Amino acid sequence: MNKTKCLLVDDETLALDVLESYINRLDNLELVAKCHSAVEAITILNSTKIDLLFLDIQMPGLTGIQLLRNLSNPPTVIFSTAYTEYAVESYDLEALDYLIKPIPFDRFIKAINRYFRNSSASIHLPKTTSSVETENPFIFIKSDKRMVKVTLNEILYIESLRNNVSIFLDNRKEITTPNTISNIEAKLPEMSFIRVHRSFIVSIPKIDSYTAANIKINGEILPIGRNYKTSVLEVLDHNTIE
Repeated sequence: MNKTKCLLVDDETLALDVLESYINRLDNLELVAKCHSAVEAITILNSTKIDLLFLDIQMPGLTGIQLLRNLSNPPTVIFSTAYTEYAVESYDLEALDYLIKPIPFDRFIKAINRYFRNSSASIHLPKTTSSVETENPFIFIKSDKRMVKVTLNEILYIESLRNNVSIFLDNRKEITTPNTISNIEAKLPEMSFIRVHRSFIVSIPKIDSYTAANIKINGEILPIGRNYKTSVLEVLDHNTIE
């Protein structure tokens, strides 16, 4: 079995040890090296094939975001950080996931499952060197027997309607697909999209305002489900100043 080669980059030894222990519990992952700085990681990345990079953001000398911006052909990246405020920027860099420390093992598994699912998914975020496409990541959605391109930064929210899912875009356009909202959710970057109700997913950067009961996007009021309330407010409150 070909194992996925992983590189860990974090200036905190404890954080490295936790991720190492998680990787060692999975047969399909192989830890290549642990680095305490982004500068140290450059040497590994230039000499060894790395499939999956776990990258801290706040590090002395060179941040994780600066490192990623300077890699001409980066591996798949999962950010691991104690800070939430870089989530949108990491989305722009096409990171696969954004893990908030301390990272529970089940959350780590979810990120790994996403990595393997995306490697063979028909709905996917394409990797490209084109500057236009890199700035505008997209997915393909089946609608009216065609695969329709949907740019992620145009999505306002997604609504489940019986056997279909409607995707509402900021140009007032609506795309309907015979799919499930859970399947669509699995293909979206978690740092920019959040499930707020069993029937709704919203784009975090598109949120105009929110309360404990609902979210307002582009004039639409969407409910926050009782079972989602705690996790939704935890994410949104991290970026709130009272």
